[in-house]
Amino acid sequence: MTLVSHSLDLIRRLQAPTGAYPASPTFSAYRGYSWLRDGAFIAEGVSRHGDASGADAFHAWCARVVGDRAGQVDALVSRAARGETVSPAEMLPTRFTLEGADGTEEWWDFQLDGYGTWLWALLEHARRHGRTVAGTDKGVRAAARYLTAFWHLPCYDWWEEHLDRRHVATLGSVHAGLRAAIGLGVLSRPETEAAEGAVAGIAALVAAEGVTRPVDGRPHLTKWLGTDAVDASLLACVTPFGLYGADDPVGAGTVAEVERRLARDGGVYRYLDDTFYGGGRWVLLAGFLGWNHARAGRPGEARRYLRWMEAQATPAGDLPEQVSDLLLDPGRRQEWLDRWGPVATPLLWSHGMYLILADELEVGA
Repeated sequence: MTLVSHSLDLIRRLQAPTGAYPASPTFSAYRGYSWLRDGAFIAEGVSRHGDASGADAFHAWCARVVGDRAGQVDALVSRAARGETVSPAEMLPTRFTLEGADGTEEWWDFQLDGYGTWLWALLEHARRHGRTVAGTDKGVRAAARYLTAFWHLPCYDWWEEHLDRRHVATLGSVHAGLRAAIGLGVLSRPETEAAEGAVAGIAALVAAEGVTRPVDGRPHLTKWLGTDAVDASLLACVTPFGLYGADDPVGAGTVAEVERRLARDGGVYRYLDDTFYGGGRWVLLAGFLGWNHARAGRPGEARRYLRWMEAQATPAGDLPEQVSDLLLDPGRRQEWLDRWGPVATPLLWSHGMYLILADELEVGA
């Protein structure tokens, strides 16, 4: 099998009967759970390679999960509109069981990026295959109301860290998600107008507080508002979310700065202070950087990242979450091995990102 074929086969075999994509079938902390963010990129990967029914099932599952919580969303939005404080613990979960229930273990909940990423991926899939996914309207509207009401609040980032910050990658995810919800055409006029206001508000806030313009370098997006740090998740704000275009000075500068600071020999670190499993290079982030190069018309650079991703596969063809050969903080690796066991392998998000980049470069099964 090629890695494209293996990735498609692996994802199909592991997709739950409910439609959910498990994050990793064996990793102790992820087993039995699905994230909207991870799953959205997995669905995007298989959708691009012709598995429309698998992607349909995932998007229908997301719509049920979110739609079933529409009453909770309405109650939270109403409380916020009355000026009441809504705590992070009361917000919608970050991850769900494969059956769609809230998890029972304590987790770093209250992340907004997954809801925006799901809406973005749903629209991409619908346009690609020229059809809507049945039964998604209620979930789309609930997700849009939720994001419109709470986009401005601090929440955990992609890596489930820093609850007290407003993260630019999260804002980019929400920006793309609300644009997608509008594009799906199922929002009421008041919902559309509110979503449009949120989209404009996000763009203005990021431009004012989420872009650094060094005197001796290119302008670029920052990890969170009010800092000059970078994070590889910022790549998504350019491709695919389009908060800034690849030809915009901020977009081009963001990709260049992430690559300068965080890329090494084809792999990409999350951020320079990363200590998770010692801070290795992440396979899926190589996919994001390659995707940005491909969209910007640099296929040679994109292929370099695709080849690095392929080289990280196990003999069975499984892609891990991260690799441990060039760690940022080797002394912190053992504590995670003791806590959760070996690095998640396979990680379905890694396979999804490989499929996306392979499709960009016209590498098929």
